[in-house]
Amino acid sequence: MGHKVVVFDISVIRALWETRVKKHKAWQKKETERLEKSALEKIKEEWNFVAECRRKGIPQAVYCKNGFIDTNVRLLDKIERNTLTRQSSLPKDRGKRSSAFVFELSGEHWTELPDSLKEQTHLREWHISNTLIQIIPTYIELFQAMRILDLPRNQISHLPAEIGCLKNLKELNVSFNHLKSIPPELGDCENLDRLDCSGNLELMELPFELSNLKQVTFVDISANKFSSVPICVLRMSNLQWLDISNNNLTDLPQDIDRLEELQSFLLYKNKLTYLPYSMLNLKKLTLLVVSGDHLVELPTALCDSSTPLKFISLMDNPLDNAQCQDGDEIMESERDRQHFDKEFMKAYIEDLKERESVPSYTTKVSFSLQL
Repeated sequence: MGHKVVVFDISVIRALWETRVKKHKAWQKKETERLEKSALEKIKEEWNFVAECRRKGIPQAVYCKNGFIDTNVRLLDKIERNTLTRQSSLPKDRGKRSSAFVFELSGEHWTELPDSLKEQTHLREWHISNTLIQIIPTYIELFQAMRILDLPRNQISHLPAEIGCLKNLKELNVSFNHLKSIPPELGDCENLDRLDCSGNLELMELPFELSNLKQVTFVDISANKFSSVPICVLRMSNLQWLDISNNNLTDLPQDIDRLEELQSFLLYKNKLTYLPYSMLNLKKLTLLVVSGDHLVELPTALCDSSTPLKFISLMDNPLDNAQCQDGDEIMESERDRQHFDKEFMKAYIEDLKERESVPSYTTKVSFSLQL
């Protein structure tokens, strides 16, 4: 009896594998297109781009226009080539564009304010950033027309009590300086609308006198050392935005519902283990971020469709101990990282709130963000 020999048609086998390869390539193409259209992929791309710009010292205003980040690689190359030229010509250009009522100053060669400034009491706005200035002089009380004090990323360690004389002051930004306290006289600025004290790292409390600021709608005290929500903040009856993230909060006060106008509440990167049920009484709260905390309990009603919340993040709870900050980190590196985290989170939240592609029937969106 002879052996049986099985003969295969090679063309049939090849056709079978070619079909499988085509299907796999089609799946890969479809998956690539899905990722390109994915909001998370776009966020990741923008995150990496912003991080690269920050590493190269490129100012945010250059690559962020009207709230949108241009991630074009050619743009990055162009910005990198021309950064020094732009920085050298910026003071001259600003001088041409600036209003006669606006004072602008930037650059690490500035260690104190120019003497001529005290004669310009008609000024309504100060925009001073990225300098080595440590002290705001007491003659600031002469600037009775002052509306905006924008003083981020300097070396300011002290605000004078005379700041309370600025009765028309609307905005105060002293973020990412070296403040350890806020003068109680600031409570006399009864028309103040926005207060930003974020990123000072050592700020632990706000004076009770700030309870008089009944017109404030925006408070940012993130990246400091607050162990509780300041009492004065709970008495700001018109407050709509409160950012107290990156602090040492272990709990929230039971009377947090005093903030009846609160719409956005940022609490990420604290030590919260629970959220009080009184938060259900915040009838206007539409955005809540508590990611990266120690949450083990929260009112389940927060996730019901009956609440006004549209965006809520409760991701990364409880927080892995390995992610806790090392106390031996260099202060300036920590300051830069906190500034980047805060700016990106705000930009991301604004993008979520304004994105037109969100279906009208969506009431809540959970998102995770590795900070």
